[in-house]
Amino acid sequence: MIELFSVYGNPNIGVYLYANNHFALVPPGLTEKDKKIISDVLDVDVIETKLADMVILGVLVAGNDRGLLVPRIIRPEEYDNLREAIGYKVNVEVLNIRATALGNLIVANDRAALVSPLVEASAVDVIKKVLGVEVVLRRDLASIPTVGSMLVVTNKGGVVYPGVTEEELKMLSNLFGVDVLTATVNFGVYFVKAGIVANDKGVLVGDETTGPELMRIQQALRLS
Repeated sequence: MIELFSVYGNPNIGVYLYANNHFALVPPGLTEKDKKIISDVLDVDVIETKLADMVILGVLVAGNDRGLLVPRIIRPEEYDNLREAIGYKVNVEVLNIRATALGNLIVANDRAALVSPLVEASAVDVIKKVLGVEVVLRRDLASIPTVGSMLVVTNKGGVVYPGVTEEELKMLSNLFGVDVLTATVNFGVYFVKAGIVANDKGVLVGDETTGPELMRIQQALRLS
């Protein structure tokens, strides 16, 4: 299932939302109708929260179906509430690195993770353990270090910034074990993470996304 969506009237939904195959994290203030759309399209439980008293959840967290990495600026009560809401099937770990915009720096599916060179090398083993992935590759894409903002990947497919090289495209497909295609979102935006929230069951896209963009994203993420 694929659906056009906005958060607070903003098409950059990936800034505010995070989802895996178990749950979606959403900021306060969404209507019950919006939360039902998220739940129905992605087939997940919806958990309402803030992080560091901020609503930009998609920027602040990264993860897969086994683990969720949260930034060092998370408040203790937020961590406790999140841990309780998620339960213990998914690891929840504070990543103690200088950077806090983990969603812009780390992207993963259940096989592998791509990590920005802005993330300290000493954190790679922690990321690998928490996410339970075989491989963690630390590098940039198209000479841009914010790899998490450029790529959306599930266990079925991936969508990436159109400026990557053919070699990088092949590398991503091999790394994540899925076909990764280039695309734009929200009428030509290159940084696709800002406008896409996806898991293996569905995808939400910013409501300024065009028909051809929708078809390309649907093809890339292997949605019927």
